[in-house]
Amino acid sequence: MVLLRLSPMALSRSRFALSPLAETLGSMIVLGKPASEPWVAPWHGRHHPAFAAALDADPFAKGLVRLLGSTKWLPEFVATPPSGGMRTTLAEELAKVACVSDEEVRAGLEKSVAHSWKRHDLSWLDGHGWGARTAGLLRHVWDAHVFPDWPRRHALLERDVTYRAGLLAAHGWPRVLQHMSRRSAWVGTDAIRFGNRPGPDRVVGDEGMLFVPVSVASGTWLCAAPPDRYAQVYPARGYAATTDHPRPHHALEQLIGTGRAAILRALEHPATSSELAAHLNRSLGTIGGHLAVLRDADLVVRNRVGRRVVYRRTEAGDLLAGHRES
Repeated sequence: MVLLRLSPMALSRSRFALSPLAETLGSMIVLGKPASEPWVAPWHGRHHPAFAAALDADPFAKGLVRLLGSTKWLPEFVATPPSGGMRTTLAEELAKVACVSDEEVRAGLEKSVAHSWKRHDLSWLDGHGWGARTAGLLRHVWDAHVFPDWPRRHALLERDVTYRAGLLAAHGWPRVLQHMSRRSAWVGTDAIRFGNRPGPDRVVGDEGMLFVPVSVASGTWLCAAPPDRYAQVYPARGYAATTDHPRPHHALEQLIGTGRAAILRALEHPATSSELAAHLNRSLGTIGGHLAVLRDADLVVRNRVGRRVVYRRTEAGDLLAGHRES
């Protein structure tokens, strides 16, 4: 099994980051399949036909998506650690993809073929400039299929980071990792086990590990950049509950109103008022008014975390939100 070894310095500097590239890559893999998990079925149903038509018109894009969707090894030229922390932009990430040489692209894809559970060839690698063509495909997926939904997704990802930062402060990295991925675990005092695939140990540089949530893909993958930068991409908490099907009305709505009930349920994971507004598609003023009422009723409390004011449910709020009709 692969072990990622961290020095005390690397452990102290490990942190969370966001990656629009990872979000786009995960979305592209999901869209490349004819069906999807129920929690993303509405989004997949709206976007899959147009995406499939675009692939049919571009053999390079079609071959790339088919391979990336059926391999246990995502090539490093697309699975790369973000460099901008929580403010990483897609433009800076795609600029790096576009600069990758054809030789590096082929070497990465050959490794993906070797780790695929389907049979592939690379006959679709025609012409040249494959890094730039890959960047163009990812830009198209972002513009057409991810960006319209990005405010909601971004709020979900920030809420996940807020939740795990609280776990980190209270219990340390082993507890955070325990709730992040079924395939990863802390080993001893200085190593992370990533998956069950055999391989040599890797040493994380003194800048530490990055942990990157995504909102669509249900799997995890490891990003690497020579010589010693690594990031683990993992599914954010709550990604399976982000369908756009309307919720049925329950007794809680009748008791405190639809808007306040939605906020109370959304606070299963602590969030700021801005994150709630983006997640529930409501104005900040509306969210603020409902939060004030919920605070007066002792159903939620607020705490300052750095520069952010984070709301969470009280024990009474948990009890009330947990009483739903079956």
